[in-house]
Amino acid sequence: MKQISIVSGKGGTGKTTLSGALNFLFQNNTAADCDVDASNLYLLLNPKLKKQYDYYGGKKAFIEQDKCIKCGKCQTLCRFDAIDFINEEFKINEYSCEGCNLCVLKCPVKAIELIDNRAGEYYLSENKKMKVIHGSLEPGEETSGGLVAEIRKKAIEVSKEEKTDYIIIDGAPGMGCPATSSITGVNYVIIVTEPTKSGIHDLKRIIDTTKHFKREFGIVINRFDLNIQNTELIEKFCKDNGIKLLGNISFDETVLKATQKQKSIIEYDSKAKEDIINIFNNLMEEIS
Repeated sequence: MKQISIVSGKGGTGKTTLSGALNFLFQNNTAADCDVDASNLYLLLNPKLKKQYDYYGGKKAFIEQDKCIKCGKCQTLCRFDAIDFINEEFKINEYSCEGCNLCVLKCPVKAIELIDNRAGEYYLSENKKMKVIHGSLEPGEETSGGLVAEIRKKAIEVSKEEKTDYIIIDGAPGMGCPATSSITGVNYVIIVTEPTKSGIHDLKRIIDTTKHFKREFGIVINRFDLNIQNTELIEKFCKDNGIKLLGNISFDETVLKATQKQKSIIEYDSKAKEDIINIFNNLMEEIS
């Protein structure tokens, strides 16, 4: 089983569009949506929910009201203003608590403890072609890297059960923890960029990150024909640095129409579809 992760230096480059198309082009594959802060691959794959799992990340303080003597020391010491006094009781604001443990250590009657924090959910879904693993964080939660790890772990488990040959991962954008969790240990990384100054800047950063993790990778330039000059700069950068350019995707309004109908571009005859099939063929040569 091979894991292919599609990432980008920033959001909005067309990463999920490519991920959705590749999930339909590959045969015998499992899909994993690791963009947990803006999960939307499932909208293109349109699977039916099979199972739901709780995700616990980090800890939050909890006050046992029967033990609390209402001295207010915890509220005074809390650096995150995470303790409110409501209806004659001190209560933890779960959106503000960072689980730093200070209130636990300083409570004179040991009325506070840290408990596991339910930070999100992840799901096993299925359409006619593949199993799909996806998830979402609760608002304000910051442990997205951990949720990505849980989704990938479940995807590997499902892939082994179903005996699929590939896991196609829609990775998190950027260079943060969820992005690195999306590429750690995969067999190949596809980096999607766009021909803009910010796109080129972020491309170089995600390339450095991918090299740091010693992963094989190739580049895709999305909407390449919107700025040929910048596209040529990216192509020259790839050539000068020995980086594989898997292909370019044309700007195509059909992509927007497909997205609005919650379908993959691969279901529409279009120039973008042709470009993605060409990228798929180049990718297969790279990973075979």
